[in-house]
Order: sequence, then structure tokens, then C-alpha cells
Amino acid sequence: MGRFINPFTDFGFKFLFGREVEKELLIDFLNDLLVGEHIITDIQFLNNEQQPEVKAERGIIYDIYCVTDTGERIIVEMQNREQPYFKDRALFYLSRAITQQAKKGVWDFQLDAVYGVFFMNFVMDKDMPAKIRTDIILSDRDTGKLFNNKFRQIFIELPNFNKEEDECENDFERWIYILKHMDTLDRMPFKARKAVFERLEKLASKANMTQEERAQYEEEWKIYNDYFNTLDFAEKKGIQKGLQEGIQKGRREGRQEVLIETARKFKEMGFTTEMIAKGTGLSKEEIEKL
Repeated sequence: MGRFINPFTDFGFKFLFGREVEKELLIDFLNDLLVGEHIITDIQFLNNEQQPEVKAERGIIYDIYCVTDTGERIIVEMQNREQPYFKDRALFYLSRAITQQAKKGVWDFQLDAVYGVFFMNFVMDKDMPAKIRTDIILSDRDTGKLFNNKFRQIFIELPNFNKEEDECENDFERWIYILKHMDTLDRMPFKARKAVFERLEKLASKANMTQEERAQYEEEWKIYNDYFNTLDFAEKKGIQKGLQEGIQKGRREGRQEVLIETARKFKEMGFTTEMIAKGTGLSKEEIEKL
């Protein structure tokens, strides 16, 4: 483990962004996320666990739920596990935050705006263009004109962010770079540009945590790390199984091109020439030419 905490563990995320005493960090991030739109000067954290209206309903837990000084309700969620209906889940979260604004008695239906900010350690939709940020608003289909500003979703797909430190062009990208690489950094970049990053360096340093905080973080980090190691192992096993089936098919059908393509994929995965030759039956010379 590195010098700084991993912000995508549950403890790390809430430790940095979900505490009243350190709310300036979340305010600064949200302002960089919404730059040019309006400026948030204060936030109030709301109760994260939203009780269901009836006992049979499934309760929902938001990672961070807050309201700004101008009335916007903002849900900030960190999601590491890929889910088949994540778009629906995000819609459900925001819908509940809207319906829970209902008032008893005579009410004119005026709502506070609800924003959802979703960090994802996976690609949400592989059929969509690969980009770091997707903004969803309610607009007219023909004209594109904003229809209602009370509903907005912002999806941040971390695997699609590949910029290096010196390639970051604005403070939003600098935030994403730091968050994505924080647990592997030896120093906190961009401190000269933005004072909040100096505060972030002190807060995220494991050396500044109490013994209890450190123990809780390390326990959650093990769970986080085990999950991704298991996922990586399963993916590699699946790839290997597919490649082995390709080898068998190539041998059965006598198709040299299948074996060559399979060998190329093995090579890209880092297998040695000897291992590839043994598995495919190709010569070392043929493999080295790939």
C-alpha cells in the first residue's frame, strides 16, 4: 500500500468527502464539476439512509447525500462493482430523492433540483462513446433545449480517463487524476495551483490517521483489493479458457490462422515463447515473428 488512502474504498470515500468537518473538499470538487454554472458556498449533509415508505420496500443507502446553500440536493456515489442495470439504479436513487420532497396538505409541487454524481470503476455502457464524463439532463428531443433543470445525472467513468499529470487541462481533470491515482502517489500534485490539494494531501495521508481510522481503512482496503484480484483472476481464466478452445478448434480443423491468432493473443498476455509453442504447436520462430 502507498502513502495515501484509496478514495474508492467505502471508508476512504466518506473519510475524504462525507464529513462535516472536511466539507470544503466536497464543495471544491462540486464547484469544479459544475464550473461556469453556479458557485456552491456551503453544503449540509443529509441522512444517508433513506427509510422506505412501507416495510416491504427495499431501503436505499446513498454514499453521500447533501443539500447546497441554494437548495440543490446532490447524491454522490462511488461504485466499484459493475452492475447490469446501473442506469436504472441511478435513476431510482434520484427518483426517491425527488418523491421524498412531497409535502402533506396543499402543495404546489415546486421541487428542489436533484443531482446525481456517480463515480464508476467500470465502463457503464460499452456501446456508448468512451469518455470520462456523461451529463444527462431533461431536454426537448427536437431542439435540445433544456425542459426542466430539476433533474441531472453526471456519470464519471474512471477507466476512460487516461491522461498523465501534465496533460490535465482544468481543475476537474486534476481532481480525477488525483482520485484515480491517489493510492499509488508519492506526492500530491497540483498543490501550487490549488490550495485545497494541499489540504487533501494532509487528510489522505495514512500517517495522519488515528490508530482506529487506520485499522478500519486497512480492513476495507483488503476487501476492495480481494474483490479486484478475484475479478482479474476470473477474467484471465475466462480468456485462457477461450484461447484454449481456439487452439483445440484450430488443431481439429487444421486451420493455421486460428493457431497464429491464438498465439498472438497469448503473447499479448505476457506468456513466454516456450509456453506458447507448447500450447499451440507452433515453432518458436513463428511465434517470435508475431
